[in-house]
Amino acid sequence: MDSQFGLMHVWQQGDFVTKAVAILLVGMSLASWIVILVKAFDIVRYKRMARRSADFWHSEDFATALDKLGKDDANPFRVLALEGREAAAHHRNTKAHLHDALDVSDWITRALRNTIDEFTARLQTGLAILASVGSTAPFIGLFGTVWGIYHALMSIGSAGQATIDKVAGPIKFVLTKLNSFAHDLHAYFVTGARVQAGGDATVVALKKG
Repeated sequence: MDSQFGLMHVWQQGDFVTKAVAILLVGMSLASWIVILVKAFDIVRYKRMARRSADFWHSEDFATALDKLGKDDANPFRVLALEGREAAAHHRNTKAHLHDALDVSDWITRALRNTIDEFTARLQTGLAILASVGSTAPFIGLFGTVWGIYHALMSIGSAGQATIDKVAGPIKFVLTKLNSFAHDLHAYFVTGARVQAGGDATVVALKKG
């Protein structure tokens, strides 16, 4: 868009801070989408593994049941089954040292719980990125908006006249949103409902808090 209110114009006229904020927000957006796509792929894969785990108990022996879970070492159901078998064998072979501390049920429960905790931690990898982006992006965006408004006002002051071509894109956007929000607030406090603008206006009831 080549307009004086387009993104390219804002980028060309922007200073270091404006461009840094834009690049930072784009980077945060890309990081978020990467995490979202990776997690979506993982969820689909784990759901497929979960459906296969239903066949585990319809087997003649443990070895056959284990084969039904596949050969993927990242399969949490397969890892859980192997850890449970290993814990039972370990307790049985070292019973003389363990029977006074933990019975076989507690020992296997602890082993299975540790495996589940490890998988849960691995499954939650990347969620900290989404949480960080979600909590900081609004403030970074607000800072960029305020910075743009500040420079727009400086341009108006230096020009000596408040012509529209001296005002940066963010001001137009902010004022439009502010007017729209004021319109909705007026309708809400007068009628108790939000009136949506348009040719076919509709009334959306809201609960007053």
